[in-house]
Amino acid sequence: MRDLQFNGKKILSIALTGIMLVPLLTACSFGGKASDKEERVLRIATSELYDGEDEYFRQQFTNIFEFNNPNIKIEIVSVRDESEKFNYYYGNDDSQSAKTFKDPVQTLQEMIEGPNPPDLIAMSYDQMSIMLEKNLLSPLDSKMAEDKFDTTDYVPAVYEGIKNLSPDGKMYALAPIFNSSALVYNKKLFADAGVEPPSDNMTWDDIFALAQRVSKPDADKPISGFSFTPYRWGDAFEDMNVYTNSLQLRYFDEAGEKMTVDTPEWEKVWNKLTQLQKDKITPSVNEQFNYEENRGPFSHDRFMSGRVAMSIISYGQLGQIIDANKNSSQIKDYTPIDFDVVTIPSHPENPGVVPNFNMSGLMGISSKATNPEDAWKLIKFVNSPEWAKIKAGGSYELTARKSYIKPKNGETFNIEAFYNVKPSSFMGNDYYRMYREKPNLQKAMNPGRNELQEVLAGNKSVKDGLKSWQEQGDNILQQIKANPNGPATDSGASSGSTTIVPVR
Repeated sequence: MRDLQFNGKKILSIALTGIMLVPLLTACSFGGKASDKEERVLRIATSELYDGEDEYFRQQFTNIFEFNNPNIKIEIVSVRDESEKFNYYYGNDDSQSAKTFKDPVQTLQEMIEGPNPPDLIAMSYDQMSIMLEKNLLSPLDSKMAEDKFDTTDYVPAVYEGIKNLSPDGKMYALAPIFNSSALVYNKKLFADAGVEPPSDNMTWDDIFALAQRVSKPDADKPISGFSFTPYRWGDAFEDMNVYTNSLQLRYFDEAGEKMTVDTPEWEKVWNKLTQLQKDKITPSVNEQFNYEENRGPFSHDRFMSGRVAMSIISYGQLGQIIDANKNSSQIKDYTPIDFDVVTIPSHPENPGVVPNFNMSGLMGISSKATNPEDAWKLIKFVNSPEWAKIKAGGSYELTARKSYIKPKNGETFNIEAFYNVKPSSFMGNDYYRMYREKPNLQKAMNPGRNELQEVLAGNKSVKDGLKSWQEQGDNILQQIKANPNGPATDSGASSGSTTIVPVR
């Protein structure tokens, strides 16, 4: 639900921005030649939950293009229907067959190889690797060279991240915007503790050591040194994924038939997370929210209420702090926070590699496109410096061109922390391949979520928790092997959430 509310605010913001930008863009020569009057159709296929009437996609990427190219009609076709959109957010229950939800890449392939193929493909980063394996995209290099398309200003994490998927070193897509996370810290809490604040490119152990020094668990107003999320409703299992992502620890083998969590490597991770709680460096899973004592305007947010010194935060979430600081005189019981951000910590095994880096508007030209020229025209348009200049300063996403990435309203925080990183692709690309064939594989995660909660609550040892997850997960995987598209449950699983976490 929080995602839906977030998207709603984003759509409203984009709509208002679009209204204001039309007069300005009318004067820009983003479209075709003035003499180009031939009426054409540009077909766009997307797997990103849009349909032909989707306002977000049109307002973000195509409305202004159509305004400047009135002879080009945009036709959007989606590979997902309305029921799949709902289940994408909330998961299907065991009464529904996973076979009901068709693999979007397979549908895209059928469209491209069909009688009326799309010209342009809007896809996710995870899907692009599969599209390339199936030769469903055309390289952009010749068009980029012909138009002298400048890439020197591109954020390396975006440009190289896309290029690294290529089997032949060519560029097959471009993404004009991205969202990522950084580590936000409260300057005052560090100054009060006499501790040097964090800096870019630190390791997780460096951050945990700093967090221990700044923690004040026994104070009248307890302060935790670090939290994986600023929100009180955080999920310990998702926290674990943030920490383990770049370690490339597998949940199950490459065949999806055997769990791989009852190992010394996973034990080391769970021991670390458990010790952080025992040392009161991170908030406890047993933390009770007392509404009588926590009636402040941001009591739901540990960082904004001053109860945590450092937290992982997305670029969109950072805007909430900026807005609150700006309007602090009108917010009762809120003290402005003097903050800054640094890069998310990484592991020594993969320095600089971080999770939570997502590209938006990733587009490529279909290998069977009948109108590749207009497809490239749209890609070039939304990836142009002019488009980036107009979109710069957005509240939720950043442009892929570095020159236009600047803090809004004269803020001075270290905005480079959001893009001077290397995005981790392990979880997405590796597991996406398996989930395409066996959608129910994600159900093997649910016992792990429950067992980790029990371990962190002190009700079970790390060894016993991992062993239980291994056994329950193996049971589920064997059910999936016998019936890949049928329901999969474990009679010995602890009670708790059975929501399937969607692969985005």
